[in-house]
Amino acid sequence: VQLQASGGGLVQAGGSLRLSCAASGSRSIVVRGVMGWYRQAPGKQRELVAKFSADSSTHYSDFVKGRFTISRDIRKSTVYLEMTGLNSEDTAVYYCYTNKAGVDYWGQGTQVTVSS
Repeated sequence: VQLQASGGGLVQAGGSLRLSCAASGSRSIVVRGVMGWYRQAPGKQRELVAKFSADSSTHYSDFVKGRFTISRDIRKSTVYLEMTGLNSEDTAVYYCYTNKAGVDYWGQGTQVTVSS
């Protein structure tokens, strides 16, 4: 399984970005697997942002509820993270994540920087 994340960049506070995570090697994980986004800010631990569970339900961490939306395009084997209302606390490296057969897979990370 390989995950390719993209879409990060520099944005002003209040702005929006859409991150993409293209999965290859296992289309089934996009259809019915656990896939999601974590982030890690400098000096902080990696934390969950949003994810699809195996039953296709979505889960969001409290700090992004109402601002971020996770979605997927099965035909493209891609999971997206639409981020709106960005603030400086959202500045971090964002990582795409999945788990298949008990093994964790991570994308390479994409930097999101929010300027105030």
